[in-house]
Amino acid sequence: MFSGSFVAIVTPFSKGKFDEKVMADLIEFHIAHGTDGIVPCGTTGESATLTPEEHERVVAVTVEVVNKRIPVIAGTGSNSTDEAITFTKHAKAAGADGALLITPYYNKPTQEGLFQHFEAVAKAVDLPQILYNIPGRTSINMLPATTARLSQIPSIVGIKEGSGALQQVSEIIHGSKPGFLVLSGDDPLTLPMIALGGKGVITVTANVAPTAMTQMVATALNGDFEQARKLHYKLTPLFNALFLETNPIPVKAALAMMGKMPEEVRLPLTPLAEQYRPKLREALQQAGVL
Repeated sequence: MFSGSFVAIVTPFSKGKFDEKVMADLIEFHIAHGTDGIVPCGTTGESATLTPEEHERVVAVTVEVVNKRIPVIAGTGSNSTDEAITFTKHAKAAGADGALLITPYYNKPTQEGLFQHFEAVAKAVDLPQILYNIPGRTSINMLPATTARLSQIPSIVGIKEGSGALQQVSEIIHGSKPGFLVLSGDDPLTLPMIALGGKGVITVTANVAPTAMTQMVATALNGDFEQARKLHYKLTPLFNALFLETNPIPVKAALAMMGKMPEEVRLPLTPLAEQYRPKLREALQQAGVL
């Protein structure tokens, strides 16, 4: 159900407020160009600066516009277990197909704390849940042994793995229950992760190049690694350009260059520095999306 290219969709703002019309247009763009699923309220969606009311509205609008045409995995994680439960309950009530839960940031829980956090959410809400491990954002790395324990909980169906360590990916796949999904949390590592047994990606790049990302993932999952490699190398300049500054600064600048939305991020993020704009534009042109 959750394999393929899932876009970690941006949250469009207009004069500081969530722009529902632009969000609907972006979703239609993705559905028309073959994106396999939508993930609102992740890091790329600037979830950290959404109010609780905005967070729930972004999820609700996404579910409503998608209208069951493709899966919606709502970002519902928090460094507060109670808040994560509240957001996950809302996602289920809104009609989301699953939830994406980041490891608690700033608190720096132990491995046992991580286990109990995710176990508590799983017990509280009967909704398919995907864990999200990204140490570069949270300062805590969920170890493969902890993921393997969590994989035994029926409603925890997979993990978005963003540690950047392929050996860790291998250990997760080998140690977790059969059928446990591993999705890439790092666009450039999507292809090698699929080679190890991963089932896709939750991707920043698909915001601007949905067709190419879907094709790369699909060809790799079908075992055509020669064609998948060609697509990987075609997308590589874009992978790099979209992280010239902190995500989602470059991807919002890219979408603005494509005429898809206003280039507006919330403080403490700031617009893309002028020195990076020519490189970003060049990468978009090389990828054939500008």
